[in-house]
Amino acid sequence: MFRRRERSSRLAALITVGLLVLLVGIYVGGHPSWLPSPLRSALVDDSGNQQVVDEVLSMLSRDYYRPINRSALVNKGLAAAVASLDDPYSHYFDPTDYKAFENQTDPHLSGIGIDVDPEPKGLRIVNVFPGTPAAHAGLSRGDLIVEVGKTSLASRPASFSSALIKGQAGTHVMLTVLSGAHRRTITLVRADIAVPVASSRIVTVHGLKIGYVQLTSFTDGSGAELRAQVEKVLHAGARALILDLRENGGGLLNEAVNVASVFIPDGTIVSTAGRSVPRQVYLAKGGAIPTSVPMVVLVDRGTASSAEIVTGALQDRDRAKVVGTHTYGKGVFQEIQPLPNGGALDMTVGEYFTPNGHNLGGGGVREGAGLTPNVYALTSPRSRVDTALRVAERTVGAEVR
Repeated sequence: MFRRRERSSRLAALITVGLLVLLVGIYVGGHPSWLPSPLRSALVDDSGNQQVVDEVLSMLSRDYYRPINRSALVNKGLAAAVASLDDPYSHYFDPTDYKAFENQTDPHLSGIGIDVDPEPKGLRIVNVFPGTPAAHAGLSRGDLIVEVGKTSLASRPASFSSALIKGQAGTHVMLTVLSGAHRRTITLVRADIAVPVASSRIVTVHGLKIGYVQLTSFTDGSGAELRAQVEKVLHAGARALILDLRENGGGLLNEAVNVASVFIPDGTIVSTAGRSVPRQVYLAKGGAIPTSVPMVVLVDRGTASSAEIVTGALQDRDRAKVVGTHTYGKGVFQEIQPLPNGGALDMTVGEYFTPNGHNLGGGGVREGAGLTPNVYALTSPRSRVDTALRVAERTVGAEVR
């Protein structure tokens, strides 16, 4: 009798422990990210799916009618998996593409020093950087590049046309350019060009000094670079500011907060919410210029992401008037996660909201209406006069007391 009771007690204890282990296992299975990676690998079983993937890859590598590259299969498979999300902002970069992506953020380029927009007949110049081969050759906003060497750019992809113009520093490139009805052919020597993220100048309108500051992207350090340019024009006597964010496609969220903090002394800049990260509120970091300095933000359809965050904060906080057109309308943000194979996953992780709680997207990753300007103004790419800038000058000039 004693032995039977002992066995029954042991059996009950084992059942209790087993149930506890089962419950813990179920919980851990639903929260695998809480575990250290060795335990996660041991306790969270995804072997079924992994076994199928490995078997298919092995069969293709071994038995397909022609030799194939297993790594290439993996890269294409990962790219297809991310593409199936139907998210235009999420991408898988294989190692080669990721290296090229990182190079895109390098401000040191070899070329002639222009920004262009594609048109059916070629590339329309929208900006010429000072001191570059393009500037020395007399190229200016509104010019249309129609040929590079003997190659016509008509109906060509912008990437193809731009690649013809770029090249190793010290080499020559011949361009055929239309300036209105005038056609000319010029030869330029490519150079290593450091494109400034932030630049500034003083414009004088009816005797009033206005500081014009342009920011082209939100990369590491762009907030500090913009602050230096703002202080530069203020020290030069500017009594008002124009912040040009046209064609600024955004970048780093923390740099958006840094830029907005140059003008907003305290309070909310932006808030974010994601599935795996609780709602976060980003506040101004202090050290803003005096709010008595009136300012205007100049935007267009190319103003997106971090540029919209800054514009939305300045508009919601009544710190600046917005001049231009509706912005792009992106309401989500991404994070880049490097992978062990040298590639990376650029993935949408959450939505952002302006200080008034407005999300600029159309719901999730869909494009939204964007920001509505206080004053509508548009510059035609063909125009040699920046009419939207003229409207911005008049708008901010009227705010000076």
